[in-house]
Amino acid sequence: MQQDPPRRSNRERSQSTREKLIAAARRLFIDKTYAETGTPEIVAAAGLTRGALYHHFADKQALFQAVAEREAQAVAAEIERRADTLHDPLEALIEGGNAFLAAMAAPGRTRLLLLDGPAVLGRAAMDEIDNRHGNRTLREGLAAAIETGGIRPLPLEALTVLLAAVYDRAALAQETGADPQDYRRTIAGMIESLGAAAGLSRRATLPARR
Repeated sequence: MQQDPPRRSNRERSQSTREKLIAAARRLFIDKTYAETGTPEIVAAAGLTRGALYHHFADKQALFQAVAEREAQAVAAEIERRADTLHDPLEALIEGGNAFLAAMAAPGRTRLLLLDGPAVLGRAAMDEIDNRHGNRTLREGLAAAIETGGIRPLPLEALTVLLAAVYDRAALAQETGADPQDYRRTIAGMIESLGAAAGLSRRATLPARR
């Protein structure tokens, strides 16, 4: 005798509805941009009602923020997946940056996170999202490289902000057709130069041989 499938809990149904809305919104924001997408289109694409949308999100902007958060999570997960395979912190830092550029090559992601995100949510809100995800992984990678002497011990927060801006600019260039390998090699060279500077600093502090 065939058994009926187990009934989903209210929490599971609620999470499923939320996921459908985020997925539908992401597709439309990429295909049409945020400004050109209306909430009726989103709920129709998700196969839901406007009531369901407003039960989970205050408005379209709040739904966009959920999409941006999800995209930033995906980027951070790819960085961690690639960097965690390496034991040397300097190599892991460089490979994590390469993983960032590869993850940002997903169709529509660069526009969502680097162009539409600040325009829709404001720079401060996007910085908060970045600091929970991509910038967090970068900060952790830099901290590990500094701690082990792999790169010069510069102020961590300033170094994170500036290197993140370099990676963002590279992602934007990649989006417009620039060769990503040129940017990967250049940024790797910049990071390696910090490692070389660290080596020079260590040698400078060693006592002179008699």
